[in-house]
Amino acid sequence: MEYLPNVLFAIILAAGIGYFAKNVKKLIRNIKLGRDVDVSDNKSERFKNMAMIALGQSKMVRRPVAGILHIVVYLGFIIINIEVLEIIIDGLFGTHRIFSGIGATYGFLIGAFEVLALLVLVSVTVFWIRRNIIKLKRFWKAEMTSWPKNDGNFILYFEIVLMTLFLVMNATDVHFQAMNSGNVISQFIAPWFSGLSEGALHVIERGAWWLHIVGILVFLNYLYFSKHLHILLAFPNTYYGKLAPKGQLNNLESVTNEVKMMMDPNVDPFAAPAEGAEAAMPEKFGASDVQDLSWVQLLNAYTCTECGRCTSECPANLTGKKLSPRKIMMDTRDRLEEVGKNIDANNGEFKDDGKQLLGDYISTEELWACTTCNACVEACPVSIDPLSIILEMRRYLVMEQSAAPTELNNMMTNIENNGAPWPYSQMDRLNWKDE
Repeated sequence: MEYLPNVLFAIILAAGIGYFAKNVKKLIRNIKLGRDVDVSDNKSERFKNMAMIALGQSKMVRRPVAGILHIVVYLGFIIINIEVLEIIIDGLFGTHRIFSGIGATYGFLIGAFEVLALLVLVSVTVFWIRRNIIKLKRFWKAEMTSWPKNDGNFILYFEIVLMTLFLVMNATDVHFQAMNSGNVISQFIAPWFSGLSEGALHVIERGAWWLHIVGILVFLNYLYFSKHLHILLAFPNTYYGKLAPKGQLNNLESVTNEVKMMMDPNVDPFAAPAEGAEAAMPEKFGASDVQDLSWVQLLNAYTCTECGRCTSECPANLTGKKLSPRKIMMDTRDRLEEVGKNIDANNGEFKDDGKQLLGDYISTEELWACTTCNACVEACPVSIDPLSIILEMRRYLVMEQSAAPTELNNMMTNIENNGAPWPYSQMDRLNWKDE
């Protein structure tokens, strides 16, 4: 019986980490459903972006209140959980505060953790007020239905409970309080339990200890189902983010080659292909479902924080259009999850379910409302690019379905016939100067 708590702890730890690893494997598989793209260039610039944006939170602080509070919560939560290493060792080997032997340094570290825990509690409380009492408009858009809306609150409750358990654990640890070192905040909580016996204090301390580590494991596995997956994915997402100027759009290689051939006077368009050359099957133009998008775009979808900064900056959305860049990313992730479940249910093979991203999740009205201004891309704190998905789906509509709006079809016809988007011949293009 002496080793029962250690065995139980080992089982819980293995189950928590094992389930997390299983979900990570599924996550990687889903992302790899996308088309392959080469993003191995400019490694130094990519590492710089990752350090500045993901680690340094450089884009978060553009909105100072939310940015600074987010940094406090992010750093506080990460740094405090360094203590998890001590908890794991204690849990596996039956020790108690094994690192306390390092002396004053231990007191300094735990003291710093307690201060950070208090700051996290304050910050999370402010976030809750902004979300539920002040009700900032971007948290209450149409796409923020029951789960997305509740998910934001669930994570705040998680953080409040975990930080509170950490402080209660320290406040009721008689030996830790007797050290009188590191109990910067918990010394003010300890008097709340002064009327209890040492045995009762031990029960509360052990209860808080167990709930704290189990809560961390639950939180770890909750991430996969939550928008807070960005805690892990922000780093690869910013590393693989777009480096080209935001206004530079990608061209299809097949179309580029066709245009070059048409412009080369030495090319015989009727010539037979060279001997031995196989006519490559034309690829699908654009994207109608998640498998047509690149794996970087699918990584973007999983990384979306649903913070709504993109939508709050979108001129189409601000003028009452149906488009919401945040919804584009949320829909892409939802469809990707649906495809993943389809694969799981069919022994690793996707079976046509009669659905696709275009139409069933994202409407053409949303796609054509976009002004391609890149405001959403500029606003995103973790380098997500909703515009690239919109453009790929537009490309599919135009090149595969010939389903462009009438105005755009007229413009393209004019360019083809007149060499300009206006409905008059090239000979008349300068007539305006005589008016």
